[in-house]
This record gives sequence, structure tokens and C-alpha cells, in this order.
Amino acid sequence: MISVLSASLTDEISALVGEADLVLGARRHLDAAHVPADRALALGPLAPALDAVTGLRTKDPEARVLVLASGDPGFFGIVRALAERFGADALDVRPGVSSIAHAFARLGVPWDDAVVVSAHGRDPRPTFNICRSQRKVAVLTAPGAGPAELGAALAAMPGLRRRLVVAADLGGPAESVVELTPAEAAARDWPAVNVVLSLADTAPPVAAVMRTVAGYQGAPEGGWALPEEAFAHRDAMLTKAEVRALALARLGPRPGELVWDVGAGSGSVAVECARLGAAVVAVERDADGVERIRANAAAHGVAHAVAVVHGRAPGALAELPDPDAVFVGGGGADLAAVVALAAARARRTVVVTLAALDRVPEARRALREAGLAVEGVQLQANRLAPLPGEVTRLAATNPVFVLWGTRPATTAPQGVAK
Repeated sequence: MISVLSASLTDEISALVGEADLVLGARRHLDAAHVPADRALALGPLAPALDAVTGLRTKDPEARVLVLASGDPGFFGIVRALAERFGADALDVRPGVSSIAHAFARLGVPWDDAVVVSAHGRDPRPTFNICRSQRKVAVLTAPGAGPAELGAALAAMPGLRRRLVVAADLGGPAESVVELTPAEAAARDWPAVNVVLSLADTAPPVAAVMRTVAGYQGAPEGGWALPEEAFAHRDAMLTKAEVRALALARLGPRPGELVWDVGAGSGSVAVECARLGAAVVAVERDADGVERIRANAAAHGVAHAVAVVHGRAPGALAELPDPDAVFVGGGGADLAAVVALAAARARRTVVVTLAALDRVPEARRALREAGLAVEGVQLQANRLAPLPGEVTRLAATNPVFVLWGTRPATTAPQGVAK
């Protein structure tokens, strides 16, 4: 039998340490439990530890193994790896309070409305982007994705308002709970053992509505490709619903990703991407457009997930965090440069919409020269419209060219996560 215990269950651990043939755990847990050196194996890389357990059980199927873990070992913990290797029937799991529950308890607020992410052994980008897009996030940190790196990633999003709570050594002698801004977190050194809570400034600590499903709520009510009437706009200058539907299908916005909306106009694409769970940067050159984007984001409840940049592309894109997907709307003299930069930095896909046929070749060329596989359509919708006498006609919308470039999976940019 393999016993997996939370390190907080000190009375049970004391009884089992003396009976165990092998004890695995972080060095701090082994030292606290006074495990003899000849029976202790400090966890580093997981594979050698699992191999050691396999070897011991092969020699002696009745060998007793004790694994010490933090908090709840079944919640983003070692239980998964042990169950995969040895089978669930071989485990005796005794959980304690998870560090996430512990951290929220220190604040005195519920956490059924929080999204929980783990950065252990993973690309940190999804963790950063979840914190950029969601109101309340709990992060199980890791080297390279701790409070300082998370603070820097949030501070890199213009106008995105967050406060961080760093809870370190919970339940231990050096416990601390510190609330600060992302920029302040980025400028400090932190203990190795901590969790971070990322909270949108605009969100109350206690949700106004009791939830049915914990964490991320999934697809938004009302679906996507919302009608034009759902957005404030100037002179019908926004991406039409039918075009937006195809653009969203090709962009594939999802939780854990970052989308740029370049030449955002009314921000309809930015808002829809945020409603689908992505973090978004909307770039717009006109001051009145910037305010319109902010108003539309607020009206649809995603102001916390949409950072708005007032500037002209491609120059305004230089300091932004690398995106997973990019939407480029409209045209202009700088179109080829904008598409080229977007294609060079997007990890997955770029979608371009154009009204002018003359702009299609240069946009297509920029996508192809960046190594993307390029496809496209000319899209025109004919909408049902009423006529006198209770009859109906077809009302044509203006044709739009939609191009999209998709990066082969093996050629994603290898920039620094930020």
C-alpha cells in the first residue's frame, strides 16, 4: 500500500513514518516529520521517485510507502501521477486543506467563483492569460511563474486593473499574506512556497449571485456573433455579425490565450473574444474609438479582460505581450507591415478582414512569408428584410474578404513568456 498524506496531518504521519519502508516528500516535509535518512527520498524530478517506488514494490510487494504532500494531494497534486503508475486501488489518500482554500480563508471570502490554475511543469503563458482574462484566479505557482513573473505579466497589459494577494508558507511559522499591485509584486523577491490570488479591481470579493458551477462559467449566454445592435458604433463601422462569426471560428479564442484585436474600431471582436474566455488587447488609433471599445467591454461585462491601447499599428504593437491569435480589421497604407508583424508574433493564427480587393494580395503575401498556411473566402450575406404587405426580400450586405493564416504546430515562435 502507498499512503499519501497531507503534511498537515502530523499525528497520522508520526504513526506511519515508523512503519514505512520508504518515505517520499519535499525536503521540508521530510525534515519536519523526522524521517531517518536511510528511508527518506526527497522529491525533485518525479520520474526517479516513481521508479524508486516501482523498484521497491517489485522486490517486496508488501513494502510500505509513505508520500508526504502539501495540502490536498488530489488537487493538482501527486495523486494523479501515483494513480497512473500504480493504480488507484494501491493508494490510501488522506487529504488536508488545499493551499487555495487556505489562502481564500485568510481573506474571509468564498472561492466557488474563482478559476484555479497550476503552473507546475507547464508553459506559464496560459496561467498569465487566465489571470489577464478572469476576475478571480488562484495560482499554484512554480519557478518561472511565481508572484514576480505573474506581476510583470499583468503589468504589461495597459490599463488592466488587478490586485494580487501572495500567501506564503500557509500554516507554517513564516506565514505571510501580502496584498499589492502587479508592479509591486514584480519588483520583489518571494519565498519559494506560495500561492497567488489575482483579483480584478472592479470585482467585489463576494460574487453577487450564488453559482451553480464553480470556476469558469463556460460559453456566454446569448452565444456569439452578436447582432450589430449589441454594440455602440459609429456609422455602422464594425465587423458585421456574419463576418464576425467566421473570424471567431478561425481565431478560436479560449481561456488561457491572448488575442490582439488590431484596428479594433468598436471593439466587437475584442468583446466577443473576451466573452469566450480569452484575454484581449484592443488597439485603436482614434480616441473616440478607444472610449467606444471601453464602453462596449463594460456593457458586456468584460472590461476586466480587455486592455485598450490608444495608438497606431504596427508601432503600438511592439511592447505588447506575444499573442496566441490576432485579428486585423480593415486596411490602410500600413496593412502589410501590420499583418507581417502579427504573423511573426502570433503563436497560432492571424485573421484579416478586408473590404478592398486590392489589399488582398499584400495581406496574403505577408501571411505566407511568415510561414503560415493561408486560406481565405469572400463572404457576403443576404439578410431577410420585410417589405410592405407582409412579404420579405433579401437585403445584401457589402462583401468582405476574410483571410486567415495558421502556423504549423512545430513552428510556433519561441519567445520569452510574458
